[in-house]
Amino acid sequence: MTAAAGRAGGPDRDGGTDGDGGGPAPARVAVLVPVHDQAAFLPRALGSLLDQTVTDWEAVVLDDGSPDPDAVAAVLAGLPDARLRATGWRANRGLGATLNTGLDATTAPVVAYLPADDVWAPDHLAALLARLADPAVPIACSELDEPSGTGYAQLVQVAHRRTADRWTERAELETDDLDRLFWHRLRRGAPAAGTDAPAAGTGRVTCTWTRHPGQRSRAIRSAFDGGLNVFRSRYRVREPLRLASTDGADVDEVARYARFRHRPYRPSPDGLSVLVVGELAFNPERVLALAERGHRLTGLWTRDGLGDSTVGPLPFGHVADLPGADAPDGDWRAEVRALRPDVVWAQLNWRAVPLAHAVRNACPDLPFVWHFKEAPQRCIVRGEWPLLADLVTGADACLLATDEERDWFAAALPGRVEPARLGVLDGDLPLREWQRGTPRPKLSDADGCPHAVVAGRPSGLDAGWLVALARRGVHTHLYGQVRAPGPAAGWAAELDRARAAAPGFVHLHPPVGPERWVEELSRYDAGWLHRFTSRNGGDLRRAGWDDLNSPARLPVLLSAGLPALQQANPGALVAVERLLRADGTGLFYRSADEVADVLAAEVAGRRGAAAALAVRERHTFDAHADRLVELFRSLAR
Repeated sequence: MTAAAGRAGGPDRDGGTDGDGGGPAPARVAVLVPVHDQAAFLPRALGSLLDQTVTDWEAVVLDDGSPDPDAVAAVLAGLPDARLRATGWRANRGLGATLNTGLDATTAPVVAYLPADDVWAPDHLAALLARLADPAVPIACSELDEPSGTGYAQLVQVAHRRTADRWTERAELETDDLDRLFWHRLRRGAPAAGTDAPAAGTGRVTCTWTRHPGQRSRAIRSAFDGGLNVFRSRYRVREPLRLASTDGADVDEVARYARFRHRPYRPSPDGLSVLVVGELAFNPERVLALAERGHRLTGLWTRDGLGDSTVGPLPFGHVADLPGADAPDGDWRAEVRALRPDVVWAQLNWRAVPLAHAVRNACPDLPFVWHFKEAPQRCIVRGEWPLLADLVTGADACLLATDEERDWFAAALPGRVEPARLGVLDGDLPLREWQRGTPRPKLSDADGCPHAVVAGRPSGLDAGWLVALARRGVHTHLYGQVRAPGPAAGWAAELDRARAAAPGFVHLHPPVGPERWVEELSRYDAGWLHRFTSRNGGDLRRAGWDDLNSPARLPVLLSAGLPALQQANPGALVAVERLLRADGTGLFYRSADEVADVLAAEVAGRRGAAAALAVRERHTFDAHADRLVELFRSLAR
């Protein structure tokens, strides 16, 4: 794709002339215009470039795998100008590789950035060049009318001197944090005694950073319902990611899933063809328990997932995406009919409901298993209860997370659902493989104090509660909490209050992945589940999601041999409380004093830890895979 020459407007529109009139003057500024699926914004951006008071620039539009490259080319065809070029490629390579291509394609001594969805004021380049006239300034930055809410400058704000530095590319890291990707390198190169000098501000607003749902940063940040799998889905990333978010945890899928990617899973002659539809939530590699048994897996994924709702292309491999289903004109219905799977296994949480319903309606002749976990209440809020009810009542078999969730659906759909078609299997159990780590000594054996861990969102554990525990000698260890703008900021303030009031008793740790659950979490005496008060009074029709749920962190704790701290709810029906009492893996409390008492008893006798180790195998997906395959075979035609 290329474009050049001639928007109306005189010599400067064709790149200007040198002082002797002997040809175009060398460009002072190289303008990099990255675009992915933003062709509708592109005319506005390029119009603002062409209207700059500084005219001696060169620009390259960098189309990083837009689904409709013809739309990008059409914009350039309508704005011909000798200073404007374009290049593009079919598959998305990521922001770093795209901008490095732009750096390699240009030569001007100053580099500026104009993302396709942003806009410059006419004097934007002039203001930035004025700041860069100072030899001590390596990077200049415009102001924004409305602050971006990030700790780093946005592309549209910045111009800098050309250096040998390059942007970090996808194989090393993807992040919304442009400091980590590039800006820090420029600041380190500042003449000011090698210090990490800040960008020099112009003191003026000369650009607009456009906020909209399609922004790359929003695909990464959990504050905007983004995250690892939203990013993967939007940009169709086919390799494992190393991804960092300014309001989430760093994840290294390359290291985590190497063991699975390099492991052979050979199809069995009598293996089933299973079409996995929807999303795989927190423990996606569980599906490899079926591949290990010789079954062939193909994936059709929701495009409306959350950051922790795992979708394909799957980073651990061995599950082929349905051919062509993700193309702009892809017809997944035809692809499903061509595949003719033995069974459709649709799952798992509320974001998968619309796609699962569409597949069921489009292919009513295919055996269909609806495997649902979370949460019917959320589907009601979203207006998707009719779809969910159709799935539960129309599937050949329906699997739900707990006995209580099964009974809730039976009560909600009397006369519509056959109880014999409702089964129970938590669809987000981890693989047994993650239990193979080596336990470490208990912290309490060294200091005599109980230590409890929060492996995830600290639901119900506010500053007052943490301080009350500390006053009773209980240490709380929180994993994966971040300091960031947006929703995370409120919890960060709670942590600050708790740590100030109880120094030495509230501990923060980086997130821990499944490959280190046993090694890291086994040091503690117990783990926290969600702290909540049930209000159902023994009537499931009044149950909320906490009443029906078996939390994803429960098998994490059991893997490390930890009993679970669970608030007692006498007189209520609470699924996880029933499970814990049946297994002997719960430490129940109603007050901070009772927490201290049950933890002291656990430290003294380790009865909960012994129970956790005894039952943890049952809380793996492997333990139930054969039963699931039997169900599939009973339905296959």
